[in-house]
Amino acid sequence: MNVRRQHISGIAVAAVTALGLGTLSACSGANAAGNTEKFDVVASFYPMAFLAEQIGGAHVNVTSLTEPGQEPHDLEISAKQTAQLQESDAVLYLKNLQPSVDDAVAQSEIKTKIDAATLTTLEKHGDEVGGHAAEHDDDHADEAEGHDDHEHEEAGGLDPHIWLDPVRYAEVAEGVGKAFQKADPDHAADYAKNTAALVKKLDDLNTEFETGLKNTKTKVFLTTHAAFGYLAERYGLTEEAINGLDPESEPSAARVKELEKMAKADGVTTVFYETLVSDKTAKTLAADAGLTTDVLDPIEGITDASRGKDYFSVQQANLKALQTALGTK
Repeated sequence: MNVRRQHISGIAVAAVTALGLGTLSACSGANAAGNTEKFDVVASFYPMAFLAEQIGGAHVNVTSLTEPGQEPHDLEISAKQTAQLQESDAVLYLKNLQPSVDDAVAQSEIKTKIDAATLTTLEKHGDEVGGHAAEHDDDHADEAEGHDDHEHEEAGGLDPHIWLDPVRYAEVAEGVGKAFQKADPDHAADYAKNTAALVKKLDDLNTEFETGLKNTKTKVFLTTHAAFGYLAERYGLTEEAINGLDPESEPSAARVKELEKMAKADGVTTVFYETLVSDKTAKTLAADAGLTTDVLDPIEGITDASRGKDYFSVQQANLKALQTALGTK
Protein backbone atom coordinates (compact mmCIF):
# COMPACT_ATOMS: atom_id res chain seq x y z
CA MET A 1 0.00 0.00 0.00
CA ASN A 2 2.93 2.32 0.64
CA VAL A 3 2.81 5.11 -1.95
CA ARG A 4 6.60 5.41 -1.95
CA ARG A 5 6.87 2.10 -3.82
CA GLN A 6 6.21 3.68 -7.19
CA HIS A 7 9.55 5.52 -6.91
CA ILE A 8 11.63 2.46 -6.00
CA SER A 9 14.09 1.08 -8.52
CA GLY A 10 13.75 -2.44 -9.88
CA ILE A 11 16.83 -3.56 -7.95
CA ALA A 12 15.43 -2.23 -4.68
CA VAL A 13 12.09 -3.93 -5.30
CA ALA A 14 13.85 -7.23 -5.94
CA ALA A 15 15.85 -6.86 -2.75
CA VAL A 16 12.82 -6.07 -0.65
CA THR A 17 10.90 -8.97 -2.19
CA ALA A 18 13.76 -11.38 -1.50
CA LEU A 19 14.12 -10.40 2.12
CA GLY A 20 10.54 -11.45 2.77
CA LEU A 21 11.59 -15.09 2.32
CA GLY A 22 13.79 -14.99 5.39
CA THR A 23 11.67 -13.13 7.90
CA LEU A 24 8.37 -14.60 9.02
CA SER A 25 5.69 -13.15 11.24
CA ALA A 26 5.14 -14.39 14.77
CA CYS A 27 1.47 -14.58 13.79
CA SER A 28 0.18 -17.06 11.24
CA GLY A 29 -0.56 -16.10 7.68
CA ALA A 30 1.51 -12.93 7.37
CA ASN A 31 3.59 -12.15 4.31
CA ALA A 32 6.57 -9.86 3.91
CA ALA A 33 5.79 -6.34 5.00
CA GLY A 34 6.16 -3.53 2.48
CA ASN A 35 5.40 -5.74 -0.50
CA THR A 36 1.61 -6.07 -0.60
CA GLU A 37 -1.42 -4.04 -1.56
CA LYS A 38 -2.66 -4.08 2.04
CA PHE A 39 -1.80 -1.76 4.93
CA ASP A 40 1.67 -3.10 5.72
CA VAL A 41 2.61 -3.17 9.40
CA VAL A 42 5.93 -4.20 10.93
CA ALA A 43 5.58 -5.26 14.56
CA SER A 44 8.54 -5.57 16.90
CA PHE A 45 7.50 -8.84 18.58
CA TYR A 46 4.49 -11.09 19.21
CA PRO A 47 2.32 -8.96 21.55
CA MET A 48 2.52 -6.08 19.07
CA ALA A 49 1.94 -8.32 16.06
CA PHE A 50 -1.10 -9.88 17.73
CA LEU A 51 -2.66 -6.45 18.30
CA ALA A 52 -2.00 -5.42 14.70
CA GLU A 53 -3.61 -8.55 13.27
CA GLN A 54 -6.61 -8.44 15.58
CA ILE A 55 -7.29 -4.78 14.87
CA GLY A 56 -6.33 -4.74 11.21
CA GLY A 57 -8.12 -7.92 10.20
CA ALA A 58 -8.27 -8.51 6.45
CA HIS A 59 -6.96 -5.04 5.64
CA VAL A 60 -3.44 -5.44 7.04
CA ASN A 61 -0.35 -7.46 6.35
CA VAL A 62 1.64 -7.93 9.55
CA THR A 63 5.25 -9.03 9.87
CA SER A 64 7.10 -9.48 13.16
CA LEU A 65 10.78 -8.60 13.45
CA THR A 66 11.14 -11.27 16.14
CA GLU A 67 10.75 -14.82 14.88
CA PRO A 68 8.78 -17.45 16.85
CA GLY A 69 10.99 -18.90 19.60
CA GLN A 70 13.47 -16.02 19.50
CA GLU A 71 14.10 -14.17 22.77
CA PRO A 72 12.86 -10.65 21.93
CA HIS A 73 15.19 -8.88 24.37
CA ASP A 74 18.19 -10.19 22.41
CA LEU A 75 16.98 -9.17 18.94
CA GLU A 76 19.51 -7.57 16.61
CA ILE A 77 17.89 -6.26 13.42
CA SER A 78 19.51 -7.30 10.15
CA ALA A 79 20.08 -5.04 7.15
CA LYS A 80 17.28 -6.86 5.34
CA GLN A 81 14.88 -6.24 8.18
CA THR A 82 15.85 -2.57 8.21
CA ALA A 83 15.01 -2.35 4.50
CA GLN A 84 11.74 -4.16 5.18
CA LEU A 85 10.92 -1.63 7.87
CA GLN A 86 11.53 1.27 5.48
CA GLU A 87 9.06 -0.08 2.94
CA SER A 88 6.18 -0.54 5.39
CA ASP A 89 3.22 1.73 6.03
CA ALA A 90 3.43 1.56 9.84
CA VAL A 91 5.56 0.18 12.64
CA LEU A 92 4.19 -0.94 16.00
CA TYR A 93 6.76 -1.39 18.75
CA LEU A 94 7.43 -1.00 22.49
CA LYS A 95 10.19 1.50 23.01
CA ASN A 96 13.06 0.56 25.36
CA LEU A 97 12.36 -3.17 25.18
CA GLN A 98 14.46 -3.87 22.07
CA PRO A 99 17.21 -1.25 21.52
CA SER A 100 17.96 -2.35 17.96
CA VAL A 101 14.32 -1.81 17.03
CA ASP A 102 14.34 1.64 18.64
CA ASP A 103 17.39 2.61 16.59
CA ALA A 104 15.92 1.33 13.31
CA VAL A 105 12.59 3.08 13.90
CA ALA A 106 14.31 6.37 14.77
CA GLN A 107 16.28 6.26 11.52
CA SER A 108 13.36 5.21 9.32
CA GLU A 109 11.12 7.51 7.30
CA ILE A 110 7.90 5.68 8.14
CA LYS A 111 5.10 8.17 8.67
CA THR A 112 3.13 6.07 11.17
CA LYS A 113 5.29 5.10 14.15
CA ILE A 114 3.26 3.65 17.02
CA ASP A 115 5.05 3.30 20.35
CA ALA A 116 2.91 1.17 22.67
CA ALA A 117 4.71 2.61 25.69
CA THR A 118 3.01 5.96 25.03
CA LEU A 119 -0.47 4.46 24.96
CA THR A 120 -0.64 3.40 28.62
CA THR A 121 1.24 4.01 31.87
CA LEU A 122 4.49 2.28 32.79
CA GLU A 123 5.68 1.77 36.36
CA LYS A 124 8.61 0.49 38.40
CA HIS A 125 8.12 -2.74 40.28
CA GLY A 126 11.48 -3.20 42.03
CA ASP A 127 10.32 -1.28 45.09
CA GLU A 128 7.26 -3.47 45.58
CA VAL A 129 9.34 -6.63 45.37
CA GLY A 130 11.90 -5.28 47.82
CA GLY A 131 9.21 -4.06 50.19
CA HIS A 132 7.58 -7.46 50.46
CA ALA A 133 10.88 -9.27 50.85
CA ALA A 134 11.89 -6.96 53.67
CA GLU A 135 9.05 -8.42 55.70
CA HIS A 136 11.01 -11.65 55.77
CA ASP A 137 14.67 -10.65 55.69
CA ASP A 138 16.58 -7.37 55.42
CA ASP A 139 18.95 -9.06 52.98
CA HIS A 140 16.24 -8.80 50.35
CA ALA A 141 17.11 -5.13 49.99
CA ASP A 142 20.12 -6.22 47.94
CA GLU A 143 17.86 -8.19 45.64
CA ALA A 144 15.49 -5.27 45.16
CA GLU A 145 18.42 -3.00 44.31
CA GLY A 146 19.76 -5.48 41.76
CA HIS A 147 16.31 -5.91 40.24
CA ASP A 148 15.91 -2.14 39.94
CA ASP A 149 19.34 -1.73 38.33
CA HIS A 150 18.46 -4.33 35.74
CA GLU A 151 15.23 -2.53 34.95
CA HIS A 152 17.20 0.68 34.39
CA GLU A 153 19.28 -1.15 31.79
CA GLU A 154 16.23 -2.18 29.81
CA ALA A 155 13.57 0.48 30.20
CA GLY A 156 14.84 3.52 32.04
CA GLY A 157 13.70 2.07 35.35
CA LEU A 158 10.22 1.18 34.06
CA ASP A 159 8.80 -2.31 33.64
CA PRO A 160 7.97 -2.85 29.92
CA HIS A 161 5.75 -5.96 30.32
CA ILE A 162 2.46 -4.07 29.95
CA TRP A 163 0.78 -6.69 27.73
CA LEU A 164 0.50 -9.14 30.64
CA ASP A 165 -2.05 -6.84 32.27
CA PRO A 166 -5.27 -7.13 30.20
CA VAL A 167 -6.37 -3.64 31.25
CA ARG A 168 -3.16 -1.94 30.08
CA TYR A 169 -3.12 -4.10 26.96
CA ALA A 170 -6.66 -2.91 26.17
CA GLU A 171 -5.51 0.70 26.54
CA VAL A 172 -2.74 0.01 24.04
CA ALA A 173 -5.23 -1.67 21.69
CA GLU A 174 -7.43 1.42 21.72
CA GLY A 175 -4.45 3.61 20.85
CA VAL A 176 -3.36 1.31 18.04
CA GLY A 177 -6.89 1.28 16.65
CA LYS A 178 -6.98 5.08 16.49
CA ALA A 179 -3.56 5.16 14.82
CA PHE A 180 -4.69 2.66 12.15
CA GLN A 181 -7.86 4.67 11.51
CA LYS A 182 -5.82 7.84 10.98
CA ALA A 183 -3.19 6.19 8.77
CA ASP A 184 -5.64 4.17 6.64
CA PRO A 185 -8.95 6.11 6.71
CA ASP A 186 -10.53 4.02 3.93
CA HIS A 187 -10.90 1.16 6.44
CA ALA A 188 -11.39 3.23 9.59
CA ALA A 189 -14.83 1.80 10.33
CA ASP A 190 -13.53 -1.76 10.32
CA TYR A 191 -10.55 -0.84 12.49
CA ALA A 192 -12.88 0.78 15.01
CA LYS A 193 -15.15 -2.28 15.04
CA ASN A 194 -12.24 -4.70 15.43
CA THR A 195 -10.71 -2.61 18.20
CA ALA A 196 -13.97 -2.58 20.14
CA ALA A 197 -14.25 -6.37 19.82
CA LEU A 198 -10.68 -6.88 21.01
CA VAL A 199 -11.12 -4.54 23.98
CA LYS A 200 -14.30 -6.43 24.94
CA LYS A 201 -12.37 -9.72 24.93
CA LEU A 202 -9.64 -8.18 27.06
CA ASP A 203 -12.24 -6.84 29.49
CA ASP A 204 -13.69 -10.33 29.75
CA LEU A 205 -10.22 -11.75 30.37
CA ASN A 206 -9.67 -9.21 33.11
CA THR A 207 -12.91 -10.35 34.75
CA GLU A 208 -11.74 -13.98 34.53
CA PHE A 209 -8.52 -13.09 36.33
CA GLU A 210 -10.29 -10.98 38.95
CA THR A 211 -12.76 -13.75 39.73
CA GLY A 212 -10.27 -16.59 39.49
CA LEU A 213 -7.66 -15.02 41.79
CA LYS A 214 -9.96 -13.33 44.30
CA ASN A 215 -9.80 -16.06 46.96
CA THR A 216 -6.48 -17.88 47.25
CA LYS A 217 -4.50 -19.36 50.15
CA THR A 218 -1.45 -17.24 49.32
CA LYS A 219 -0.89 -14.09 47.29
CA VAL A 220 2.83 -14.64 46.62
CA PHE A 221 4.31 -16.41 43.60
CA LEU A 222 7.91 -17.08 42.53
CA THR A 223 9.25 -16.59 39.00
CA THR A 224 12.66 -16.69 37.33
CA HIS A 225 11.78 -13.70 35.13
CA ALA A 226 10.44 -10.44 36.60
CA ALA A 227 7.80 -10.09 33.91
CA PHE A 228 4.60 -10.25 35.93
CA GLY A 229 4.69 -7.09 38.03
CA TYR A 230 1.73 -5.49 36.27
CA LEU A 231 -0.33 -8.67 36.45
CA ALA A 232 0.48 -9.08 40.15
CA GLU A 233 -0.39 -5.46 40.88
CA ARG A 234 -3.69 -5.70 39.00
CA TYR A 235 -4.93 -8.71 40.96
CA GLY A 236 -3.51 -8.04 44.41
CA LEU A 237 -0.62 -10.49 44.17
CA THR A 238 3.10 -10.25 44.89
CA GLU A 239 5.72 -11.50 42.45
CA GLU A 240 9.10 -12.57 43.82
CA ALA A 241 11.58 -12.88 40.93
CA ILE A 242 14.74 -14.90 41.44
CA ASN A 243 16.88 -13.05 38.94
CA GLY A 244 15.05 -9.89 38.01
CA LEU A 245 14.89 -9.49 34.25
CA ASP A 246 17.59 -12.10 33.63
CA PRO A 247 15.96 -15.55 33.78
CA GLU A 248 19.14 -17.32 32.68
CA SER A 249 21.43 -16.37 35.59
CA GLU A 250 22.18 -18.60 38.57
CA PRO A 251 20.81 -17.66 42.00
CA SER A 252 23.35 -17.52 44.84
CA ALA A 253 23.20 -19.93 47.72
CA ALA A 254 22.23 -17.04 49.99
CA ARG A 255 19.40 -16.04 47.66
CA VAL A 256 18.09 -19.61 47.54
CA LYS A 257 18.09 -19.73 51.35
CA GLU A 258 16.20 -16.42 51.51
CA LEU A 259 13.59 -17.66 49.07
CA GLU A 260 13.20 -20.91 50.99
CA LYS A 261 12.36 -18.92 54.15
CA MET A 262 10.00 -16.67 52.26
CA ALA A 263 8.27 -19.59 50.54
CA LYS A 264 7.66 -21.33 53.85
CA ALA A 265 6.34 -18.16 55.50
CA ASP A 266 3.95 -17.36 52.63
CA GLY A 267 2.83 -20.87 51.77
CA VAL A 268 4.43 -20.80 48.33
CA THR A 269 4.31 -24.16 46.54
CA THR A 270 5.61 -23.46 43.04
CA VAL A 271 8.52 -21.91 41.18
CA PHE A 272 7.48 -20.66 37.74
CA TYR A 273 9.69 -20.67 34.67
CA GLU A 274 9.00 -19.76 31.03
CA THR A 275 9.07 -21.52 27.68
CA LEU A 276 11.70 -19.48 25.81
CA VAL A 277 14.53 -20.01 28.33
CA SER A 278 16.05 -22.85 30.34
CA ASP A 279 14.18 -24.20 33.36
CA LYS A 280 17.45 -25.00 35.18
CA THR A 281 17.24 -22.11 37.66
CA ALA A 282 13.66 -22.88 38.62
CA LYS A 283 14.36 -26.59 39.09
CA THR A 284 17.47 -25.89 41.16
CA LEU A 285 15.55 -23.68 43.55
CA ALA A 286 12.57 -26.01 43.65
CA ALA A 287 14.75 -28.99 44.51
CA ASP A 288 16.52 -27.11 47.32
CA ALA A 289 13.29 -25.70 48.73
CA GLY A 290 11.06 -28.74 48.28
CA LEU A 291 8.80 -26.93 45.80
CA THR A 292 7.28 -27.88 42.47
CA THR A 293 7.80 -26.15 39.11
CA ASP A 294 5.37 -24.99 36.46
CA VAL A 295 5.18 -22.65 33.45
CA LEU A 296 4.04 -19.04 33.66
CA ASP A 297 4.37 -17.71 30.14
CA PRO A 298 5.34 -14.03 29.57
CA ILE A 299 3.89 -14.42 26.04
CA GLU A 300 6.87 -12.86 24.30
CA GLY A 301 6.42 -15.35 21.48
CA ILE A 302 4.24 -18.31 20.54
CA THR A 303 5.90 -21.67 19.79
CA ASP A 304 4.89 -25.33 19.76
CA ALA A 305 5.82 -25.40 23.45
CA SER A 306 3.32 -22.66 24.33
CA ARG A 307 0.19 -23.66 26.22
CA GLY A 308 -2.07 -22.14 23.61
CA LYS A 309 -2.15 -20.81 20.07
CA ASP A 310 -2.54 -17.11 20.83
CA TYR A 311 -2.46 -14.45 23.54
CA PHE A 312 -5.85 -15.30 25.02
CA SER A 313 -5.39 -19.05 25.27
CA VAL A 314 -1.93 -18.66 26.84
CA GLN A 315 -3.26 -16.11 29.33
CA GLN A 316 -6.01 -18.52 30.33
CA ALA A 317 -3.36 -21.21 30.83
CA ASN A 318 -1.43 -18.73 33.00
CA LEU A 319 -4.55 -18.14 35.08
CA LYS A 320 -5.01 -21.86 35.69
CA ALA A 321 -1.36 -22.24 36.66
CA LEU A 322 -1.63 -19.36 39.14
CA GLN A 323 -4.85 -20.74 40.61
CA THR A 324 -3.16 -24.09 41.23
CA ALA A 325 0.01 -22.58 42.69
CA LEU A 326 -1.77 -20.03 44.89
CA GLY A 327 -4.41 -22.45 46.13
CA THR A 328 -7.77 -21.20 44.86
CA LYS A 329 -10.39 -21.48 47.59
